[in-house]
Amino acid sequence: MDKVIDFINVNRERYLEELKAFLAIPSISALPQHAGDVKHCADWCADEMRRIGMQNVKLVETPGNPVVYGDWLGAPGAPTILFYGHYDVQPVDPLELWESPPFEATIRDGEIYARGSADDKGQVFMHFKAIEAHLKQNGTLPVNMKIILEGEEEVGSVNLDNFIREHKSELGADVVVISDSPMFARGVPSICYGLRGLVYFQIDLRGSNTDLHSGSFGGAVVNPAFALSQILAQMKDRGGRIKIPGFYDDVVALQEEERQAWAALPYNEKQYKKDFGIPKVFGETGYTTLERTWARPTFEVNGLLSGFTGEGAKTVLPAVAMAKVSMRLVPNQTPDKIAELFEAHLRDVTPKTVELKITRMHGGKPWMTSYDNPYVQAAGRAIERGFGRKPVFTREGGSIPVVSTFQEELGLPSVLFGVGLPDENAHAPNEKLDVANFHGGIISSAMLYEEIARR
Repeated sequence: MDKVIDFINVNRERYLEELKAFLAIPSISALPQHAGDVKHCADWCADEMRRIGMQNVKLVETPGNPVVYGDWLGAPGAPTILFYGHYDVQPVDPLELWESPPFEATIRDGEIYARGSADDKGQVFMHFKAIEAHLKQNGTLPVNMKIILEGEEEVGSVNLDNFIREHKSELGADVVVISDSPMFARGVPSICYGLRGLVYFQIDLRGSNTDLHSGSFGGAVVNPAFALSQILAQMKDRGGRIKIPGFYDDVVALQEEERQAWAALPYNEKQYKKDFGIPKVFGETGYTTLERTWARPTFEVNGLLSGFTGEGAKTVLPAVAMAKVSMRLVPNQTPDKIAELFEAHLRDVTPKTVELKITRMHGGKPWMTSYDNPYVQAAGRAIERGFGRKPVFTREGGSIPVVSTFQEELGLPSVLFGVGLPDENAHAPNEKLDVANFHGGIISSAMLYEEIARR
């Protein structure tokens, strides 16, 4: 390992320049006008995988964006890692809030700013460099490696489950490694053993066939914007508890041992509020902030659109109103069941004075493993060697739906091995990745392969 670590340290500056080239590709999967960029990014990943020594590299076409596959199977008898990541990124809006162009990676104060730097290109790239270091210095890897990179993670991975089912024989492995999650805090490495699931909807209301003059029609017809506000207000009570009947029926209660472990973590709520400009935290009564974000379900409004929003005044009753809403789910909740409960409740509370259209967009199951899982412990040892500090074991509030698919379809445990930070602005302007974490992540990834091989 000494030769591998020396190689990584010597090439630190080269890695940053190569990462900048990866980040320059605007592979925004949500916007049709970037379809060519997404395909270009898939080709770029395939070329890079071939260059570092991966074999059998190919683009596998799907009804959407291609999956990039490659493997290196030159360690007979050693465990096999299936590494998963994604090469697509979120849209950049609002563009005016970026301090530097989102696809011109810029380093400021030890952070590399660009769309995709943390989610997920930077964290994919650190594994490319760890693989390269092993193969360049030793001519071999301590484990067998299979890589799949998808281009639709940011739009719900709509074709990935079918890809996994159709390629089961190719994807056999011992463990899945995913680097698409943050560390607990700056200087506090962590290993994640649980994720929340997700259900996402669009709600459309229509009150008339055209916008109406608020003087001529106000008081005689319903205002869809006002009706939508009333509907959304009926989804939660004042204590933050979700009012959808049956919503909590399958929720697994937090164990006291877990609550005590989380209470001992170096979490500073005052700093949390300061970092994000939050006047006062809010959530379900009876739970701490960490408990609410890691282990309790949510209902959130992600977007609203209705009426006149331009400069000045326009006295209009909007014809339509729209909301995008999501629910984060916890172990034992299933997306289909929660979606059905939500749709039934939504129909119950929607007045007859508007037409309702419900669009179920995408979702994913929650996931959790035991933190004494031997692969999780191997990851803990590796990240300790890379960062010089014992990790903490945490859950994460976000969702990676494919983790459950790997478990159900391939029977594989997963290790979440992320080096982002909670303030990395993933999905927001000024997304960034800490450069020291990036380099530490390359070393830790190289050591992870060795730790899993030892097992």
